[in-house]
Amino acid sequence: MEQIIEAAQAMHWAEVAAVICGIIYVILAAKENIWCWFWGILNAILSIYLFWELQLYAESILYLYYFFAGIYGWYAWAYAKRVSEEKAIIEWPWKTHLWLLVIGFALSWLVYFFLAKYTDAQMPLVDAHTTVFSFIATYMVTRKILSNWLYWIIIDLVSVGLYTSRGIFLYALLMAAYTIIAYFGWSTWKRLVAVET
Repeated sequence: MEQIIEAAQAMHWAEVAAVICGIIYVILAAKENIWCWFWGILNAILSIYLFWELQLYAESILYLYYFFAGIYGWYAWAYAKRVSEEKAIIEWPWKTHLWLLVIGFALSWLVYFFLAKYTDAQMPLVDAHTTVFSFIATYMVTRKILSNWLYWIIIDLVSVGLYTSRGIFLYALLMAAYTIIAYFGWSTWKRLVAVET
């Protein structure tokens, strides 16, 4: 019994620490501060541990991706700064977004069918879509694509319900905060965007 209580307390502090790191990450990303990646990597490490302990393996894999995306993002932003003054924020053409949506929905359905058939995942359809589109949106952040924030607003709003249904209320609150910060990030970056043709 003591071990169960200690494990629950450790997870609680991991959840609190991950949420704090996550908030710092998103605020710094919205301000185009390269240190966002340090906090994102810490958030990912803590989240991998937490979700693995909660037997939410798909979420653990997503945060493992965030870990590597954080390393890549840090490198991409630092390299751009060395090569030139700073990597510009750009926007992709609508056709690129249309292709991303088609590919994202197709991959989401594949992940859904896998989760539904081979796991005991709860809400596999929602989980599959938020996971796949989180992969896409994270890549967009590393490339400084303006619309990443719009993708995150939708993903975060859906994730509030997903995490609430799983009883991870601090993460649900984090997603609600991310939604607000994502809007702030979008409006901040929008003033600096250069349109890519």
